[in-house]
Amino acid sequence: MKIQLPISIGCSAALAFFSVACTRSAPIETSSSNKIDPSHLENLIDKEENLFFLDVRTPEEVATLGTLPGYINIPIDQLEQRLGEIPKGKPIVTA
Repeated sequence: MKIQLPISIGCSAALAFFSVACTRSAPIETSSSNKIDPSHLENLIDKEENLFFLDVRTPEEVATLGTLPGYINIPIDQLEQRLGEIPKGKPIVTA
């Protein structure tokens, strides 16, 4: 059985669409983001140590559900104001 997680990877250039996404409740598909399965993510982690892990959930969601080591939490409603905290030129894994 394959489990699908809400993980996607995209280039930091894709952050431009986040300012629009912050006001929407449904995900926005762009050409610069790709949904991947956990095994693909594991392969990327094994090959690429230069990934940026971004958790866009609310503090309440993080407190209730927990987080993964290495993820930086920037809630989606704060993302536009905190874009400077996200490195450019790195693939971004979001949860």
